Amino acid sequence: MIPGPPPVATHEVTNQPPPLHRHDPLGCDPTLVTAVRAFGSDDVVASLAGVAADAGSAEAREHGRLADAHPPVLRTHDRYGNRVDEVEFHPSWHWLMARAVGHGLHAAPWAPDAGPHAHLRRAAAFTVWSRVEAGHGCPISMTYAAVPALRHAPELAARYEPGLRSPVYDPGLREPGGKAGLLAGMSMTEKQGGSDVRANTTTATPLADGTYSLVGHKWFTSAPMNDLFLALARAPGGLTCFVLPRVLPDGRRNALRLQRLKDKLGNRSNASAEIEYTGAVGWRVGDEGRGVRTIIEMVTMTRLDCVLGSTAGIRAALTEAAHHAAHRSAFGAVLRDQPAMSAVLADLAVESDAATVLAMRLASEVDKSGPLLRLALPAAKFYVCKRAPAVVAEALECLGGNGYVEESGMPRLYREAPLMSIWEGSGNVTALDVLRAVEREPSSVDALVAELELGADRRLDDAVSALRAELAAAEPARARALAERITLCLQASLLVRHVPEVAEPFIATRLAEGGRIMGALPRGVDTAALVDRVTPDPGQFPVKE
Repeated sequence: MIPGPPPVATHEVTNQPPPLHRHDPLGCDPTLVTAVRAFGSDDVVASLAGVAADAGSAEAREHGRLADAHPPVLRTHDRYGNRVDEVEFHPSWHWLMARAVGHGLHAAPWAPDAGPHAHLRRAAAFTVWSRVEAGHGCPISMTYAAVPALRHAPELAARYEPGLRSPVYDPGLREPGGKAGLLAGMSMTEKQGGSDVRANTTTATPLADGTYSLVGHKWFTSAPMNDLFLALARAPGGLTCFVLPRVLPDGRRNALRLQRLKDKLGNRSNASAEIEYTGAVGWRVGDEGRGVRTIIEMVTMTRLDCVLGSTAGIRAALTEAAHHAAHRSAFGAVLRDQPAMSAVLADLAVESDAATVLAMRLASEVDKSGPLLRLALPAAKFYVCKRAPAVVAEALECLGGNGYVEESGMPRLYREAPLMSIWEGSGNVTALDVLRAVEREPSSVDALVAELELGADRRLDDAVSALRAELAAAEPARARALAERITLCLQASLLVRHVPEVAEPFIATRLAEGGRIMGALPRGVDTAALVDRVTPDPGQFPVKE
């Protein structure tokens, strides 16, 4: 054998950031802590320690990467030709799901003994945990949202709710009554209608035993491996909501056929399916013909999770950018110490803080069942979710070419960013819902005006005056402008009251008319201080490794 050439060391690896392991997600997110304390209590803040420790671990980050890198696979038949309609997942998916359920992110706030601020606590924990990996948040969110809709049928709620609230993740296809924990999905849209669910054609025929037989298709069924689904179908009395378990009480499989999984831009760890009902058995939830009204509370919860998901994605991208800039040097100086980069990072932090304080305020409103949600939530869903792709793209660029490489994790965040703006009503659908709230629920307008404290800042006062004019002349062509104004005024007001160090650069840049780019903060802003607040400190959770 001819010997090969001796090994030659071509270079030494230097000027690379250390792995972002064992960092404290709360330690570099002071606005989240401040908001949870302001709208909740110190006890709620303390309750986040466990989920933060898990989310900041190297183990969680690796499971998040693996779950995205190994998407689910549909198995329609077994080796003998029997129909099985199963979805196979990578073990990392199950690891993430078990932690999310164990932390109560699915349905813990609905428990009778949940205590005060339960929805706020869950929202903060969901935001922290979703930074690890976004796809598995879908079945978690669906389960959270299903409970209030299911309560329109008390007997069905009594049957399924204990399992939905269980802190045990119990995957697998079995009769719900025999499982230690349950998850719920949503099966609403059809190919001919999409968001216009009133165009649905799936039929529901009453049977002698009080159940219904459903025949039709669904174009997007979220989390098809879950144990039960809320679905819309046309009963004799009109569009109606039904619950369909995958396994019937007698142990037979329900007639739900998985046709294919969607090949999506992002959210790749999660299975989204096209399905057919071929005489599937369903139980009615609410009155016939009242299907949309029955699921409206479910839509409220999922829209809240859209805001939380976008907030989490923005923060995750900011954390990666701030960490990179704290350790990478170029042109003779550390990136974060260079004024142009510091300005961009500071501006990203302002955007993240504004989304965070608004998201927590909306979650606290769920605990109070206040009227502010009806108007503020669709507005926030429109604006925060639409901002996410641009913000994540800017954060990605902070890593330069490294950020464009899959190993950095930034492309995964970028592919995920547009989803929340589309899910639960794309931009126009959500903006028009803002108009409906203004026209049909004046109490929500009153609650909004009461929330916007005047006198704290002249520029905010001027923006609120402009908002009042928009509210008085609301029309479809200006729906997006109205949603934007509502959100920006709310964010500014909340920052003035709770995070004043961020309020000034926010008001100076976000309340002005016209477009803007990230990193164009006014002169005099202490960008270094803003960046310091959000830069992670690796090594803060050594016990988790």
